[in-house]
Amino acid sequence: MNHAHQVYRERRDAVLKSMRERSGGGLALVPTAAEVPRNRDSLYPFRHDSYFYYLSGFPEPEAVIALIAGDDGDRHVLFCRERNEEREIWDGFRYGPDAAREIFGFDEAHPISALREKLPEIASDRPALFTPLGLFEPWDRKVSDLLNEVRNRVRTGVTAPEEIVDVRTTLDAMRLVKDAHELSLMRRACAISSAAHRRAMRASRPGLFEYQIEAELLHEFLREGAQAVAYSSIVASGPNACVLHYRENNRLMQDGDLLLIDAGCEYQGYASDITRTFPVSGRFSGPQKAVYEIVLAAQLACIDAVKPGAPFHDYHQVAERVLAQGFIDLGLLSGPLDAVLESASYKQFYMHRAGHWLGMDVHDAGLYQVHGESMRLVPGMVLTVEPGAYIRPADNVPERFWNVGVRIEDDVLVTSDGVENLTATTPKSVADIEAAVGK
Repeated sequence: MNHAHQVYRERRDAVLKSMRERSGGGLALVPTAAEVPRNRDSLYPFRHDSYFYYLSGFPEPEAVIALIAGDDGDRHVLFCRERNEEREIWDGFRYGPDAAREIFGFDEAHPISALREKLPEIASDRPALFTPLGLFEPWDRKVSDLLNEVRNRVRTGVTAPEEIVDVRTTLDAMRLVKDAHELSLMRRACAISSAAHRRAMRASRPGLFEYQIEAELLHEFLREGAQAVAYSSIVASGPNACVLHYRENNRLMQDGDLLLIDAGCEYQGYASDITRTFPVSGRFSGPQKAVYEIVLAAQLACIDAVKPGAPFHDYHQVAERVLAQGFIDLGLLSGPLDAVLESASYKQFYMHRAGHWLGMDVHDAGLYQVHGESMRLVPGMVLTVEPGAYIRPADNVPERFWNVGVRIEDDVLVTSDGVENLTATTPKSVADIEAAVGK
């Protein structure tokens, strides 16, 4: 077992400890995701379940982790596919239970085909069952069948778990604070995505289609060893920049357009998430620059507001305040700032939150508030900072601002004394952007 896999064993130990503290022991069962058909004989590229992978680092489908906190100590058990020469010729290498046990640091490993037979035995006389109910419907049925099977054995002197606990409560809290292993992967993901955005800026010019710029992003992701996009890339020019989750990426870009790119790679299971907005021709117009500078000021103020001890919601309020004042200054809104904030009239131009947790999932695990109170930031949390302005044509909007859409997004790590901007190498100031586009 190498150092990376020791990290996964330590995480499993932490789950076992929490099971003992909460229920005096029990059984945790965590399945990975199912393979998903795309059409006829094709599957979508397999993506492990994040909770499963967080506890194992095991990349194959058809696998389940069983963690047993029993009277005779803790056991880490893996169920996975057996070696199969014919299937490996067609579909590629499989670890098989024996190698998986040794390499990934489990105490036992069994064929996945033995799951149905072995589970009732290891679930008997456990005070609680910890599992992600509601995550996968077929898994929920398996859990129900398991509990019924153990209950059916009650006359043999065994008892079934009395309570079912969502193991994600423990795992979400763990995933919210990244360890050194995770941060090294996230820094790499962010570096790759930053390089991809710089490449997209260099390649941009009027007369190209949005998808041609998307191809530049994907080329850089794959060239640098990322396995996939963390989410569908948004390459939105002109009026498309005012569509928050624009996905078509098929418009011909024209001189005078702004191009909003929201794209990030996934590297060894960890997401990055960067947005930059720049003029396709390499020069902002006056109105575009005015809106851009307001969003940039908001984004920088938000980053300043992210620090240990600060409530998560603080930087969102900073974004609203700076943007609303900017809209007033541009003449897009009228009235004193407090009145604009209270009426929420600014939401005509800014209608989303200023960021989210980031990790294995692009909208990562973790609560945002507890008992009505905002979650407080602590070192090791990673979050996005992404205010924007989207000015659609409207009767109350001067025509020079129509279809100006701007979002600026960085990924930041909360540190002991502030933040580390993981995506800082992506051009962001007006001068740096104009120097980067088409060069």
